[in-house]
Amino acid sequence: MQEKPIRVMSGWGPLCVFLMMLVVCPLLFGGGISALDDGKFLGLIVLLLGIFGGIAAFLMLFGFLAIAPNTARVLLLFGDYRGSVRDSGFYWVNPFYSKKKISLRIRNFETGATATPERKDPATGRVIEPKGHTTGRPSKVNDRDGNPIEISAVVVWRVVETAEAMFEVDDYEDYVAVQSEAALRGLASRYPYDSHDDDLSLRGGTQQISEQLREDIQARLDKAGVAVNEARISHLAYAPEIAAAMLQRQQAQAIVAARTKIVEGAVGMVDMAINQLSDNNIIELDEERKAAMVSNLLVVLCSDRHTQPVVNTGSIYH
Repeated sequence: MQEKPIRVMSGWGPLCVFLMMLVVCPLLFGGGISALDDGKFLGLIVLLLGIFGGIAAFLMLFGFLAIAPNTARVLLLFGDYRGSVRDSGFYWVNPFYSKKKISLRIRNFETGATATPERKDPATGRVIEPKGHTTGRPSKVNDRDGNPIEISAVVVWRVVETAEAMFEVDDYEDYVAVQSEAALRGLASRYPYDSHDDDLSLRGGTQQISEQLREDIQARLDKAGVAVNEARISHLAYAPEIAAAMLQRQQAQAIVAARTKIVEGAVGMVDMAINQLSDNNIIELDEERKAAMVSNLLVVLCSDRHTQPVVNTGSIYH
């Protein structure tokens, strides 16, 4: 079902007419009764005009419609969809129309959050607890490598097709929440939490993952008349049962990467030192002395602690 606009009448003119009728009809009613007491047949006509005119004016008052900005009304006539009104203002429509309100404002929610309905006192009808939402709880899902992770996302959306949102799904707000959760779980299972090469990962490719998540959610919500403006991961972590082991693995990988860089730099510095000593004719080293010098320099440069040098105060051969 596609949305179709409907032309409506400004409500200020009809409002003046109906208010005038509400004032005139009681006068006609009273004049008709007085004329009937005098035995005039015209009094019956005036009386009926006053009665039916007052009833009609009262019914017509239910046709007034006030629409706020970024709000729409879906109009139904005895179950038949007639059209939607998006323009803000004060209007008058057929009083027998059912006017369903739907918000076009931008809304957001966090996956895992649940809606709490409004609670009222059965005796007085007063609102005890207003409608609200609980804090989102991360979803537990296995990533592509089978590691259990916790993930949640923030989704920003709005209604763009009022007819689809009203008639294609039962509750479009609940539909958006459920389908966004399903899309997030499907996305998390297609990518690893972390990648050791150039593959796209949940932690490393934040921008690409967010865009892919938005497209996945949009594909599920097209039939509900909803447009997804943005979807971003708000929480991402390993599950508690493997978090400690994964932290140790990440620390080990960081240490190995750091040591690799240190060794590469140390080898370059040793090579530069030997070449400069030879090129500048500072000292000639045989292979044994050169090996000892390389060993000492590597120990100094690659050690994670401060070295204590031993100064030889004699000759190079004693």
